[in-house]
Amino acid sequence: MTDSFLQKRVQKYCFFLTCANFFVFFLYFNSFFLHLCYFFCNFAAEMELKVIAYARNGHSDKFGIPRQSREESPIVTRIVFEPEFCIPEALRGIDGFSHLWLVWGFSEVEKEQNANDKTTTNIVHNKVKSTFTWSPTVRPPRLGGNKRMGVFATRSPFRPNPIGLSSVKLLKVESRKTKDKSYSLELLVSGADLLDGTPIYDIKPYLSFTDSHEDAKNGFAEETKNYRLEVDWSKVEDRLNIVHNKVKHTLGLTKWKEEVSYILSQDPRPAYQDKPQREYKLDYSGYTVTFTVEGQTVIVQKIEKI
Repeated sequence: MTDSFLQKRVQKYCFFLTCANFFVFFLYFNSFFLHLCYFFCNFAAEMELKVIAYARNGHSDKFGIPRQSREESPIVTRIVFEPEFCIPEALRGIDGFSHLWLVWGFSEVEKEQNANDKTTTNIVHNKVKSTFTWSPTVRPPRLGGNKRMGVFATRSPFRPNPIGLSSVKLLKVESRKTKDKSYSLELLVSGADLLDGTPIYDIKPYLSFTDSHEDAKNGFAEETKNYRLEVDWSKVEDRLNIVHNKVKHTLGLTKWKEEVSYILSQDPRPAYQDKPQREYKLDYSGYTVTFTVEGQTVIVQKIEKI
């Protein structure tokens, strides 16, 4: 076997080895690049939100929650901070503001599926993934449920990111030292349109000189902004006293009745349901209130302990 023949074999072997190494390197680099792309894509598609507090009130069910936060609402909501954020210094100066902004999550959004006009997005709540559906257009209840509007022109909960924003009135700041020498922090607010147990992600002060605009237009919401119903308790007045006396309610009868009257006056029914004989049930603060609506009057028909 000649030296030239061996040299050619070695050269050929080195060539194939070089090609193999290049191919392996290409696969490795390609895999690394794909993983990098996947990481950044997922990083961009997800957002980690920490729950700093939870809302606590009598709204145990979505039905009956005010459609908007309103200052005249008599309903008091407690914003109870999570242990990690029970730091009095974090609330220093907050009592100097009369109103606050609450940034919160639609924790009970129903996952409706419609392949034609819905897509899916992921959001991370305390590192727990949840899948929500949203639609480019929605049917605002106050428009009868038959007219579609763009989701970004409404306050529908079915949004790409199910996040809500409410303006509330600050009533009181409560800070208590517990037995283990840690702190318990709560904000008492009124006007919140929140379900009991709603996660709160952030709290910011409301500034009247920047957050209020006198010349603001209300779009299609202008038509129903002053819509109210009268509330008739006459059918259940005696029953209400009996039920309430059996259970020592924390709110007191007068306060409970005031809050329920406010909820009913807002007409919690879907706008497309207007049948005088139909009964509706509202669960609030330990009681189920059965009512009907005749014309512009809500008639309370029955009260039961839940």
